Amino acid sequence: MAPGSALIPRLVDLSPGTEALRYCFALPAHPESVAAARRLTKARLGEWHAGGDTREAAVLIVSELVTNAVVHTASARVLCELRCLEGRLRVSVQDQGHQPGGPCLGRGADDEHGRGLLLVDSLATAWGSRDAGDGSGRIVWAELPHGSEHTC
Repeated sequence: MAPGSALIPRLVDLSPGTEALRYCFALPAHPESVAAARRLTKARLGEWHAGGDTREAAVLIVSELVTNAVVHTASARVLCELRCLEGRLRVSVQDQGHQPGGPCLGRGADDEHGRGLLLVDSLATAWGSRDAGDGSGRIVWAELPHGSEHTC
């Protein structure tokens, strides 16, 4: 996700004959931003006519990833991106500063952190994280498939 790319509604021509839908937004890294991220995600995927299962899974994933960025980093803002391309929806959240080692799955009932990533893991066909290219934080992403009734 490129810095300063807030509210880019559509990206066209990734390669000849390929079109992707892309929506980015930036929010302050505050707890109340989690609800705003859910609302923005649900509204945009509704405009893209994403199926109900995909839309609801994406809203849950965005909620978890934004919550993690707010709770576990020293960020001032969080950048979110939704991208539909080639039969999948990719959700990504970029923070401005991460803990060493990146996000970790919780494995047991006694784990205080990481249980939300178990939810992400169960909903997504793939997910992961990487350092942001400019060294300003971490990007955590998840992918969802979509059915033939979806336009993204």
